[in-house]
Amino acid sequence: MRLSNSPYLLAMASVILLTACQSDLAPLTSDLQQSLFQPGYGTGRAGALPAQSPVRQPPAQATAAPVSKPAPVASTSPADTCSSDIVQQLLTPASSDPSPVKLACSTKLPARSVVTRQVVFEGSASSGSSLDCNGGRLEGTASKGDKDSVVVRSRNAGGTWSRPVGVTVRNCQIANGVRIYGLGRNGEAQPVKQSSLNADHTAFAQTSAPSGITFDNIRFAGSGGVPFYVSPGVTNVTLSNSRFTGTSSSVAVYLDAESAGANITDNTFDLSTNGREQIAIDGSAHNTITGNTFERASNGGIFVYRNCGEGGTIRHQAPQFNRIEGNTFVMNGSQDPAVWLNSRNGNRSYCFTDPSHPFGSALTSLDMAQNNTVDDNRAVGGGRDAFRNSDPTNRLANNHG
Repeated sequence: MRLSNSPYLLAMASVILLTACQSDLAPLTSDLQQSLFQPGYGTGRAGALPAQSPVRQPPAQATAAPVSKPAPVASTSPADTCSSDIVQQLLTPASSDPSPVKLACSTKLPARSVVTRQVVFEGSASSGSSLDCNGGRLEGTASKGDKDSVVVRSRNAGGTWSRPVGVTVRNCQIANGVRIYGLGRNGEAQPVKQSSLNADHTAFAQTSAPSGITFDNIRFAGSGGVPFYVSPGVTNVTLSNSRFTGTSSSVAVYLDAESAGANITDNTFDLSTNGREQIAIDGSAHNTITGNTFERASNGGIFVYRNCGEGGTIRHQAPQFNRIEGNTFVMNGSQDPAVWLNSRNGNRSYCFTDPSHPFGSALTSLDMAQNNTVDDNRAVGGGRDAFRNSDPTNRLANNHG
């Protein structure tokens, strides 16, 4: 008998080949299941894919790279009192002089003042500055560039970034929003994108951006844009005792990639968003969000994710070690989540991987929201799935739907 014609050996060979094929197909099957069964996929609600083909997910890492705490706020001396000339600039109508007013000093405005010129704190020269509106209103903007009423930004001086530290704004009504930024206004700015190609991007973005910026007792009147935007690399921002009203085409508060250490405490959110959550934590870490009331959370309260390459920028930092505690979300019967950890997980058309840059979202399009704490929150009038989580390293406890 020839061995090659043995029915027994032929049968054994068939079993081996079938087993090998199943083994090869297993990762593809797992990958397909992961793409098809993402929370929110195809629902038409927040977190769903656009009307495009599903985005295949790369294999998830067991854990994301460790996320370091942001450096403490550098000590800075209080700025000098503003001169009468600077105060007069603030009070001069934009119709007479539309240029921004750059503050590198501290002042308290006369009661019920209305400032129609944009207020800018720029570079290290503005460190330690403060503006007390004394109940007055800031409603300035600019004809080009930054449109926000208040801008706190770093300045690029020949390749070296000069950043403001320890700026305080309090007791104001703000009509056109606040933007705090270093390398760029958002994650798609060219200096941010270029820096993201380097392994030390998070550290560079944070040392280049403003730090220790405080907004206290502010009344934000949303007029379409994001009322409070914390841009890439900004650290140790405090937003406290404030109220948001009006509308936003996006969210009320945006914590962008590589930012960290924000303290958002004792605020009331009564702002209408256009189908989005109230607070976006996008690749931002070590933030504390506590004691807030969200009166219009029917589109979602706080979503935690990492944009996976929007605009060609690699997002390095995973959204980790965030504390969301003691907040109240008024859901008005909505089935959307009050808090959603890993709300996107690659469900966007712009996701990409790049083996030549082995870090962050270039390694995996998954959100990698891990080691976060969600504790003692209430979702009033919400659904059974008001607090969503897909990672066992996150701690959810004592939350009530």
